[in-house]
Parts: sequence; C-alpha cells; structure tokens
Amino acid sequence: MPKRGRKYVEAAAKIDRSKLYSREEAVKLIKETATTNFDPTVEVHMRLGVDPRHADQQVRDVVVLPNGLGKTVRVLVFAEGEDATTARDAGADIIADDEVIKRIQEGWTEFDVAIAVPSMMGKVGRLGRVLGPRGLMPNPRAGTVAPAADLPRLIDEAKAGRVEFRVDKTSNIHAPIGKASFSQEQLNENLTAFIGAVKRARPAAAKGTYIQKITVANTMGPGIRLDPVEAAL
Repeated sequence: MPKRGRKYVEAAAKIDRSKLYSREEAVKLIKETATTNFDPTVEVHMRLGVDPRHADQQVRDVVVLPNGLGKTVRVLVFAEGEDATTARDAGADIIADDEVIKRIQEGWTEFDVAIAVPSMMGKVGRLGRVLGPRGLMPNPRAGTVAPAADLPRLIDEAKAGRVEFRVDKTSNIHAPIGKASFSQEQLNENLTAFIGAVKRARPAAAKGTYIQKITVANTMGPGIRLDPVEAAL
C-alpha cells in the first residue's frame, strides 16, 4: 500500500467507507475533502451492468452540464473554406487546416474538444491513432461530426460544459462534473444531470441492475460512494 500524505489521511477520516451517501451528502463531503493547493476537479465514476464486449451494450452519449466545468475549453474545428469561416465566427479557438493536421499527426493535442464537418472526415480519419486514445476523435454518434449549420450550437455547448461519456472495457464510466470551488447546489445539479444522462443512455440489451456503483472524488482525494438507487431517482 502506498503511503498517504497527512492531508489525504485527514480527508479520508471524514468518510465512512461502509456507508452509501446521498447526492447531497456526497457533494458536501466533496467540498470538505478538497485538500490540494489548487482548485481540484470533481470527478464521477460509475460501474454499469453492461458487457461492453457486445455492440448492443455500448453506452455512449453527451450531456451539457447546467453549470459548466469551471474551466476554459479550447475548441478545435476541422473545416475549410466557408465552413471554416462559420466555425471561426462561432467562436472556435483553432481551425484545423492542413498545417494543423500535420502537427496533430506529430502528436500535438493542445485542445479539449474536436469537431469536424463531414467533408473533412477523410483527413480526420488518418488522425485516429493520435486522437482516439485521448478521447478527441470526432464521431457522429457523439455529435461531434456535423454540418456547418450546427457548428455554432456545438461550439457553444462545448464551451458551456459539454461532456462526452463512454463505457470502457471494464464497464466503467469516468467524467468530470465541475470544480470543488463550485457551490453545493451547482455540483449537485451537475451530478444529477450527469447521472440522468447515463440513465437515459441505457441500452435495451442491458439486463439486471444497470447502475451498480457510483463514486465521486476530488483530484487526489478519497472516493465517496453514493447510494446508486437513490442517486438514480
């Protein structure tokens, strides 16, 4: 077992590891257990009753958090010509022309969200090795491949707190839901919105208990287990 620092030990002492907390209790503890010298990100981790090896049990969707993520989101758009002008006018931080695409091929990924118009997917497809592992690959199912007319809405949503989630190979979902400096009400609203989105994304092929475990935590902080039944109501 790794040795824990004093601040972590003091924070962990506030949590009853045998208890399943309500959303309100968990959010209160999240704020009390923020021990870092910076404003830590609040994360939610969910264990789902699906088998991601089967295509009909994949869980993937997006949610716009009502109170955002508490950080500046850099949006890159793959577009050319008039589409690029539309993206720039809508507030895109980076327009991915051929020069930027070459930089991405070499490993550059200093942006948070990538959006593409359909006509650019031939070029974007070559970037899967770089963008895929980082969760930055534009995908029609996630709504990040769309015609130019949808770019203003997608860019606004990305900057406002649009979170894409996807079940991993261990049947878990991990996502940020804000900052510890948020008010309890803001964090509770974001947490409720995220859990609701995951609940609505339940695949028809999933059997038994869908949401099995929910844990929230600050960056570098102890996990706080929620009552999955109460949290999903």
